[in-house]
Amino acid sequence: MAVADYKSYRIDRLSLQCGDTLPNARLAYKTYGRLNREKDNVVVLPTFYTGSHVRNEGFFGVGRAIDPGRHFIVSINLFGNGISSSPSNTPAPYDRSRFPVITLYDNISAQHQLLTDLFGIEEIALVTGWSMAGCQSFQWGAQYPDRVKSILPFCASAKASVHNIVFLEGVKAALQADQNWNGGDYIEPPVAGLKAFARVYAGWAFSQTFYREQLFRQLGFKNAEQLLQDWEADHLNRDANDLLCKLNTWQLIDISNNPVYEKNLQAALSAIKAKTIIIACDHDMYFTPEDNRIEAKHIAGAELRVYNSLWGHCVAAPGNDANFSDYLDAAIRELLV
Repeated sequence: MAVADYKSYRIDRLSLQCGDTLPNARLAYKTYGRLNREKDNVVVLPTFYTGSHVRNEGFFGVGRAIDPGRHFIVSINLFGNGISSSPSNTPAPYDRSRFPVITLYDNISAQHQLLTDLFGIEEIALVTGWSMAGCQSFQWGAQYPDRVKSILPFCASAKASVHNIVFLEGVKAALQADQNWNGGDYIEPPVAGLKAFARVYAGWAFSQTFYREQLFRQLGFKNAEQLLQDWEADHLNRDANDLLCKLNTWQLIDISNNPVYEKNLQAALSAIKAKTIIIACDHDMYFTPEDNRIEAKHIAGAELRVYNSLWGHCVAAPGNDANFSDYLDAAIRELLV
């Protein structure tokens, strides 16, 4: 990735919920479009689990609901994704397995600081995103209720469910079982563990019916084994400690786990003032419509829309389902009126 492709906002000492302080923290971001005089055309796009600002480009474009011709888009990389401060790019003594635990609360605090310090932004028209990025949308809404006009989390949740946490324990165990893992201080990348991580992950990313009906052929794979090999190849490009850093952040997702709401999820959800549309996929095995229904009940005026697709969680990945992109854009347009 070209150095000029993004900028970094530096925080001298990032105070974290875990009690640690990360010195010289870097929050990588890229902007698209122009901030208008009123500073009311801001759209924030956090990144998802294996995503980056580059992959977020699949969620907007000329003529789409989020359009750089009309909006000032700020795409912000999650801590731990290998671009913002992460185990793989932070010097000792906070490198690798010694990188501190970072929550979404920490991420959003840093994102808020970036927006206010660099751009003087006091109001955000929309925060939206897929998966962990959608979880950050919920977090923004509860953490800064007076700053966010609308949120649209898709295939996401305000709190990681127990089932979600168990799934993540499975992929984590597969990675750490590699004989080269060495507690995260591996000399060579734990190749076997990364491949195992990818194979387990792929079983949850799509629905059972997706595999039964061989929809992977639409992605160019002749059989499921080819899909698994592709997932392996992709994960071999990722740092194992980075994957587990973000996984830990994911497992800790709970918009109420902070001094303001003291783990009262209903109170945190009720505090969201933003106009809210939640989009779920009926076959998503990460973040289920059932969890979203419970959440939506406690957000004033919130609407849950369930998209029917056998693609499961990966229905939202740019390029997988053009109909979903249209469905998403229609909802975003309602919020950005």
